[in-house]
Amino acid sequence: MGSAMAQERPQMSMSTAVPPTTLGGIGFGSGAAGPIGNGDLIEMSVFDTPELSGKLRVSNTGEVILPLIGKLHIAGMKAEDAAALIRQKFLDGAYLKDPQVTVFIAEYATQNVSVLGEVKNPGIYPAFGAHHLLDYISAAQGLTPLAGTRITITHAKDPSTPEQVRVTAGATPKPENNPEIFSGDTIYVERTGVIFVVGDVMRPGGYPMDHDGQLSILQAVALAQGTNPTAAKSSAKLIRTTTGGRQEIPVNLKKILQSKNTDLAMQDNDILFIPTSAAKNAMKDVEAVLPTAAAASIYRVP
Repeated sequence: MGSAMAQERPQMSMSTAVPPTTLGGIGFGSGAAGPIGNGDLIEMSVFDTPELSGKLRVSNTGEVILPLIGKLHIAGMKAEDAAALIRQKFLDGAYLKDPQVTVFIAEYATQNVSVLGEVKNPGIYPAFGAHHLLDYISAAQGLTPLAGTRITITHAKDPSTPEQVRVTAGATPKPENNPEIFSGDTIYVERTGVIFVVGDVMRPGGYPMDHDGQLSILQAVALAQGTNPTAAKSSAKLIRTTTGGRQEIPVNLKKILQSKNTDLAMQDNDILFIPTSAAKNAMKDVEAVLPTAAAASIYRVP
């Protein structure tokens, strides 16, 4: 019988289980593990019986080949349930009298969540246990300055019906805006629109559009902390890129401030240029606006 068992026993490498770790509040370890899936790598340990311990890869049909036992279907089971089943198989076959079996999921092959778009560390994250949208945003190290408020979640179980969620900066998240995320889901954080305010202002730079996707000229000037005393407010220009090319729209900021002109709505990639009153040739200054805007810092207003 000993030789027969030796023939059935597969070659198994020994290793030590990796202790659980966390990233962004998501547990990465057996304590938070989900069900075993096809292609996963499991580590089985039989106490005081090292020759039966080692790592096994789950097949595409959800099976592993175990020493003495042979093929056993474990896909869809929790690690502790798989350990209990293996223990029972050892008992049923009278191979061991009182086996102490533990199973650890060392590597997930299919149970991942993709976090893409405007996050600081986009990538694929393990789907261990029950976690929600903000857990994965945290695991991806948060949002970039260009992140919008709209997030699209494509569920693996129903990819044709993506879920739209809005997350507002500085606001307490509502439960409906922090849905549970499942294995195979994809999270995509959309990019917000950005406008640029350059020239004779206190803080020139780029500014994300506000939460409803609209931003007026006066709001843009306010984000730039206002104009300098030397600004030529009546000679401002709005530079807009359209399908027909670059468009320059005269803006009399002085009259807008006096409510004598309409406060125009800005669009994504618009550049508001406010020259200094000492400029002799405003058009010459406008030509320098594009590289200035391209090099501008992006400020995210809380």
